[in-house]
Amino acid sequence: MSTRLHNGKMWTKLFFTALSLLSLSSKTFSQTTQTTTAFQGTSAENLAAESPTLDKATLDNVIQYALKHQPLIQQSVIDQRVVENTIKSKLADWYPQINFNYNLQHNFAVQTSIIGGNPVKLGVDNTSAAQFSLTQSIFNRDLLLANRSQNDVRQQASQTITNNKIAVAANVAKAFYAVLSTKQQISVAEGDIIRLKKSLKDAKSNYDAGTADKIDYKRVTITLNNTMATKASNEELLKARLQALKSLMGYPVDKPLEITYEPTQMENEIALDTTQKVEVQNRIEYQQLQTLKRLREADLNYSKWAYLPSVSLNGAYNLNFLNNSFGDLYTRNYPNSFANLTLALPIFQGGKRKINTNTAEWQIKRLNLDMVNLKNSVNNEYQQALATYKSNLTVFLSQKENMELAKEVYDLVQMQYRSGIKTYLEVITAETDLRSARINYYNTLYLLLSSKIDVQKSLGQLNY
Repeated sequence: MSTRLHNGKMWTKLFFTALSLLSLSSKTFSQTTQTTTAFQGTSAENLAAESPTLDKATLDNVIQYALKHQPLIQQSVIDQRVVENTIKSKLADWYPQINFNYNLQHNFAVQTSIIGGNPVKLGVDNTSAAQFSLTQSIFNRDLLLANRSQNDVRQQASQTITNNKIAVAANVAKAFYAVLSTKQQISVAEGDIIRLKKSLKDAKSNYDAGTADKIDYKRVTITLNNTMATKASNEELLKARLQALKSLMGYPVDKPLEITYEPTQMENEIALDTTQKVEVQNRIEYQQLQTLKRLREADLNYSKWAYLPSVSLNGAYNLNFLNNSFGDLYTRNYPNSFANLTLALPIFQGGKRKINTNTAEWQIKRLNLDMVNLKNSVNNEYQQALATYKSNLTVFLSQKENMELAKEVYDLVQMQYRSGIKTYLEVITAETDLRSARINYYNTLYLLLSSKIDVQKSLGQLNY
């Protein structure tokens, strides 16, 4: 009796000691998790701070930078790695699964049973067991599905990255052209301001000399003020558009970004073959639907395979230790081992197989309609983009000619004004026409290039 009481106290002490250790382990794990999270956050901030800058921000460099540093692209790459690990995790079930289990138990009151009218204890005070087990899946439909669909799942993740890259590249290019448009307007305004300041100086000199009244002087002042106000407004707009471009690129917001461009080269890039036909197979969206259809067909086969059996091989080796004395518990082992082959054959599942198969078939039919709808949308998108491009091209050619004519008119009026033939009002009018023509020329140039991107995207010609 004293021995049993001593053992009971010992087991109670062991129980509370284990409980305390478990509580301490939980607190330690919590602190470790918090430390790890904080460390990861710091690392992310350091990475963001260490993002490189561009010395020469041409359109190609800006797009390539965005494809590498834009968070959406980086997330897509991470998702692809997650998918790859998920595939490996599914396929790992084909390999043997080896496990170890350990058990230690103290019976405060051993179960008693009546055998032949006599009470008999069934067991001992202390038991311990260790088991090494092995399970090998030979066949089941889950593993078959994972093995057959792994390439399509990988391709789906890769196509998602491609789709995101195309969208990012198109948006970055348009934002780049918007920045150029604003910069060019500022450049035009700066040239006008220099010229107007010179005109203002001449008008002031003529007024002071008494050869002209103050109307010319006042008109130049008004035009100069308006031009300087427009320039200041465009400079603020440029800051906003630069930040928008940086955001699309994943570029550090506090770092400078000096845009480099060649207007002549860009003008040479406006050409586009407008006789091309739409090939919907070239669109990444259609390719994604094709991949998804193959995955849906795999799901359909999976539903049809519901009648297939599952076969597995199992085995275990058990070490059993039994003793009424805790100190002598591990002095003797009563081992046992086994191996078995398990075959599970579904006989009746309440019609689930037929229902799931029917659902999978309807999903494929719906996906086929998605593909038809995409074909129609792509054709409509192409026609809209092509019409916009042709319209912008017509306007651009007109504005280019207008700019050349406005320059000739301005030079002629300026020369006639100095000869006393024209009034200064006509100079102001010619100068305003020239400024408007220049701004319209550059605006239409960048609109034309942006619309060209839309046409190329609709044709599936943007590949990254």
